[in-house]
Amino acid sequence: MEYVMVISLGCPKNTVDSEILSKAVENAGYTLTNDEKKADIAIVNTCAFIEPAVEEAISVILETASLKTGASLKKLIVAGCLTERYREKILEEIPEVDLCIGIDAIPDIGDLIKNGRKAVYSGSREDAGFLNLPRNLSEKNGSAYLKISDGCDNACTYCMIPSIRGRLRSRSIADIVAEAEWLCSENKIREIILVAQDTTAYGTDIYGRPSLVMLLRELVKAGGLKWIRLLYCYPELITDELLDLIKAEDKILNYLDIPFQHASDRILKLMGRKDTLSDYTGLLARIRDRISGIVIRTTFITGFPGESEEDFRILESFVKENRFERVGVFTYYDEDGAPSYKLNGKVEPSVSEARRDRIMEIQKDISRDLNMRRIGRIYDIIIGNVSDDGIFYEGRSYGEAPEIDGLVYVAAKEPLTPGSIARVRILDANDYDLTGETI
Repeated sequence: MEYVMVISLGCPKNTVDSEILSKAVENAGYTLTNDEKKADIAIVNTCAFIEPAVEEAISVILETASLKTGASLKKLIVAGCLTERYREKILEEIPEVDLCIGIDAIPDIGDLIKNGRKAVYSGSREDAGFLNLPRNLSEKNGSAYLKISDGCDNACTYCMIPSIRGRLRSRSIADIVAEAEWLCSENKIREIILVAQDTTAYGTDIYGRPSLVMLLRELVKAGGLKWIRLLYCYPELITDELLDLIKAEDKILNYLDIPFQHASDRILKLMGRKDTLSDYTGLLARIRDRISGIVIRTTFITGFPGESEEDFRILESFVKENRFERVGVFTYYDEDGAPSYKLNGKVEPSVSEARRDRIMEIQKDISRDLNMRRIGRIYDIIIGNVSDDGIFYEGRSYGEAPEIDGLVYVAAKEPLTPGSIARVRILDANDYDLTGETI
């Protein structure tokens, strides 16, 4: 019997890949383990979107490689985005690595392990067929990510995803619905979180037009499903038809994750984005006019090449005026290979960081104010694990996505089951989290 340990790094999309990878390993006759001292084979599924992700991946690879001398580890495999980006370089510079596999080589993992040769295997990029393979859910808390496509056709100048993941490759509606039904019936999943590089572009490649609305109309029919959450919705493809469906269908949460990235028209153009500040302002007005209580999450990049003080003030005003419920801010990283790498007007990292901190300070005040207004209200809360203090359950309402947003800490007189949904009255709030009790 050989034991295999799968280490997953990066975003929820990569988590799904890791779950498919671990099931493929298991189906090939290996036994999964989380014990690094017991593992005969380790697979590190990497992220390489920006420099910190690359640094983390290399650090984890080197740390795992040390197990070859201090534990039972005999083989080290590197998978995922880092292999797509650096390929042979990993094998050359980290000799402890025995095999690199690309994203689309996941279905062949069993044969590749047994083959034993040092090599890079990329697999085929003709479709997203590997996403239809069975998966081992890494969490059993009532929620699951459902990946509807891979790759991206956008041309954002700061982004490496098209060169790493390739062009957009959507799964069929039938395949996605079949997985949703499996998640709900056999795994008791109550919340499905749709993810992709660009969720709103879903279906363009196989149906000839964006088909997220068509997909959602089929997904809501899944028995046992309570919530559908949408992440990574690009603004230019958020249509009135989509908004009307969200408003009309109770299962689709009043929550939209929209990566605006900036608000200055000049910077947006340099980023390769398709919309303008006026477009963004109009979209936000349409969303909030149509859907009462909508929670909008967005992300921004500070320090993009050429970002002036005036550009930053436009972004600052955009955040203040629109009072987003959720905001994440990243500083720009100059990635060799991305089109923005060649742009002039590089911004000093210290300036980028100061601008990031300024936006987050503004957002902290907005978030605290919006949270305080929720005191006394009653929400359906999906229950997670018991918090570290052993007093509360960690939960989320429709307004909190897992991992990226805050939590609702729930006090209950009777034991609650992870994955169940409870009615909770909010009693207290701080900058990002809420506290409530079951009713």
